[in-house]
Amino acid sequence: MQKILIANRGEIALRVMRSAREMGIKTVAVYSAADRDALHVRYADEAVYIGEAPSNQSYLVGDKIIAACRQTGAEGIHPGYGFLSENAAFARQVREAGLILIGPSPEAMEVMGNKLSAKAAAMKYDIPMVPGTEEAITDVNEAKQRAVEVGFPILIKAAAGGGGKGMRIVDAAEDFEEQMQLAVSEATSAFGDGSVFIERYVSSPKHIEIQVLGDTHGNIVHLFERDCSVQRRHQKVIEEAPSSVLTPQIREAMGKCAVDVARSVNYTGAGTVEFIMDDQLNFYFLEMNTRLQVEHPVTELITGIDLVKEQIRIARGEAISFKQEDLKINGHAVELRVYAEDPANNFLPDIGTLQTYITPKGPGIRVDDGFEQGMEIPIYYDPMIAKLIAYGKDRTEAIERMLRAINEYQITGITTTLGFGRFVMQHEAFTSGNFDTHFVKKYFTPQVLQTDTEDEALIAALIMEQLLTTGKPTVTEIFGEVSNWEKNRKNF
Repeated sequence: MQKILIANRGEIALRVMRSAREMGIKTVAVYSAADRDALHVRYADEAVYIGEAPSNQSYLVGDKIIAACRQTGAEGIHPGYGFLSENAAFARQVREAGLILIGPSPEAMEVMGNKLSAKAAAMKYDIPMVPGTEEAITDVNEAKQRAVEVGFPILIKAAAGGGGKGMRIVDAAEDFEEQMQLAVSEATSAFGDGSVFIERYVSSPKHIEIQVLGDTHGNIVHLFERDCSVQRRHQKVIEEAPSSVLTPQIREAMGKCAVDVARSVNYTGAGTVEFIMDDQLNFYFLEMNTRLQVEHPVTELITGIDLVKEQIRIARGEAISFKQEDLKINGHAVELRVYAEDPANNFLPDIGTLQTYITPKGPGIRVDDGFEQGMEIPIYYDPMIAKLIAYGKDRTEAIERMLRAINEYQITGITTTLGFGRFVMQHEAFTSGNFDTHFVKKYFTPQVLQTDTEDEALIAALIMEQLLTTGKPTVTEIFGEVSNWEKNRKNF
């Protein structure tokens, strides 16, 4: 492949283009009316307009993506994440057009895109499963009886679901019928498929996922784990690699299970096998994501592997360039998704203009973004502004660097999750590793962010007071203590 089209936008489009450029591959951007001036459009070698701002008129229209390939001569398509990245019908359309999808086969997508068929495939390799049903249930009475057998609390889940949609926790039998009806209704609305199944609810779970790569030569490897337990509305906000709780033995066992899940569908390309882990460190298969994950940078930093380059090489028919025994974990990485959201208002989107936008720099800091100062955050797409990633020799240094980077990151004009990230990095439950997917519910309230804001306002007021009275405030006057710099600055 000498030229590829990136069927995406924003930070992931830029991230893919940068690796492609390093490989000497030309890139084609596609863009909607809302993204005419986007950074990924300016960075690419060519750009093709594909429609109005709503994604169902642009980024989700497979015919327009394929037409853009024909127009520019692009031989392959990298779908990034979201949009068409896990759409088996689009993957088949790409193949039928004689183009190369930089991703798995449509058959693998179909199996792993449905939680029930994914479980069936994984069971061939005796992968640990949460007790529950192995097939979709539509009869409420039958489902209720099975729930009683499994034991409450139970979880009703949409077979075709994701992102917490079509999911209900039921604590008692008398609530089951109503909650199942709600789950079926929501699943039908969100996915066009009302199929649901039930599982025992793991009350204090960690969300651990394993990165895998497979090639067309039968090689499948794993690149260790990521802990994605800090979530809001069942969606990740903070991820890290490696996990702070896994032993080498558990890591090896989970890695083997992940490779077996990938092998069950002859998986090619980059994918992620997700598990839930209880407080006794027992792990259970959850699902497989058949694409590059948002949080892939933390894996890249601890392994030294460029996952996008590996995706492209695999799509070209090359074998994976390393073996399992060649991989080892080096250091620790933490990622914060910087969203245009208001954590004090239930993380609702806060769309606007980036009046100030200055990114942090320095040792161990990586920022994957798709915006610059003065740009607007479009209302039509996911409100993520950037991924802020910190790397250190160990978990403590990674967290310390993340805190520094959060404090250096300057964004005004909109509310972001930076303050929430600072709260998490300083919380004892996170620093100790003793946290689960209920972190936000257990520990976070809007008041903790108001306290930070009040502290900043107090410091600003003290500085202003000193300016007005003396004209030159000192560190000693403001904070009541003498620093080494204050002691010695007259000697400079």
